Amino acid sequence: MRLAFSTLGTPALPLPDVLRLATDNGFHGVELRAHPEEPVHPGIGLTERVDVVERFKDAGVEILALAGYPRMAESGDDEQVLAQVRSLLELARDLGAPYVRVFPGGGDAGIAESDATAVRRLGKAAPMAADLGVRVLLETHDSHRTGTDVARVLRAVGHPSAGALWDVMHTWRGGEEPRKSYDALAPYLGYVQVKDIPAMDDTTPLPPGDGVLPLAEAAALLPPDGPCEWLCWEYEKRWYPEVPELAGLLPRARAHMERLLDRDT
Repeated sequence: MRLAFSTLGTPALPLPDVLRLATDNGFHGVELRAHPEEPVHPGIGLTERVDVVERFKDAGVEILALAGYPRMAESGDDEQVLAQVRSLLELARDLGAPYVRVFPGGGDAGIAESDATAVRRLGKAAPMAADLGVRVLLETHDSHRTGTDVARVLRAVGHPSAGALWDVMHTWRGGEEPRKSYDALAPYLGYVQVKDIPAMDDTTPLPPGDGVLPLAEAAALLPPDGPCEWLCWEYEKRWYPEVPELAGLLPRARAHMERLLDRDT
């Protein structure tokens, strides 16, 4: 498996600096937060897109995914949400990124209505993704934070270009043990996000291994030759500006992620 980190941990950092962090610390890829606050987002033009591709190629680093913010289960107009998804998918196509992350986001409606909305939207988004050579991944988050929740939606969608992103923190905080999460998500899994926190009711970011999340248990479930090829560290510096800078934590984070994937330890 290969290692990546998310630019949620490096808010608004210029792309050359992000790539320097990746190469200096031995990371194979980067998950790009695709938000207007960041250097890479759907609003950039063709020249900028070409520049992003060339910079990643020169650095020998891969773009793992574009982490977008469309909310697939949230009440509202389908077309507006699907337009956001399409813009992300087209950007991923242009940049050579295999995945686009989307959220559930459904909180106000009941579970049946949220499921139906997510299934309907993903059912339209998945063929778009297939045409563009990308997969759209629904993250375990919000109204669908367990693997069981996300798998229920994806099973109803039934399209190979609609998959899952397993955020270990959210499934654990949803009361789901890693084995149950993995078993539910395995048929759909794109990649896995790891992070760490001090306690169930305290989500302040910590380096992986310094908190309470069952990261070793989750990593042990991932077959070394399975279709899930990436482990990505998501450090929520953007939402917790008081925590230490990601750059100083990368060597320790990488070492711990490697230990998680070492089947002999």
